[in-house]
Amino acid sequence: MELLRDRSAEFDEAGVQRFGVSRDSPWTHISWMQALDLNFPLLSDWNADAIHALGITKEFRGFKEVAERTAFLVDRGGVVRGAWRYDDAELPDFDALLEAAKAL
Repeated sequence: MELLRDRSAEFDEAGVQRFGVSRDSPWTHISWMQALDLNFPLLSDWNADAIHALGITKEFRGFKEVAERTAFLVDRGGVVRGAWRYDDAELPDFDALLEAAKAL
């Protein structure tokens, strides 16, 4: 999240609006936003509606319905134009995401 925050100027320049989404509660997101000084919103998928709709659920350490680490590029009309999945310990390739956004 910090890398996304730190590269915010590049994403702004490309016209990309950033969001973080997780199954965590909205209250947890407030804590994360404050602790990491994030400059983009975190959205709660508390009921797992989004991860089911996007097909990115998995089981992790005995917990069911955990979201796979995924980055989505969604156009202004709400159409998903790209999806990148990452291993739990892997960081998103922000250069690839920026290139894809600029190509829209």
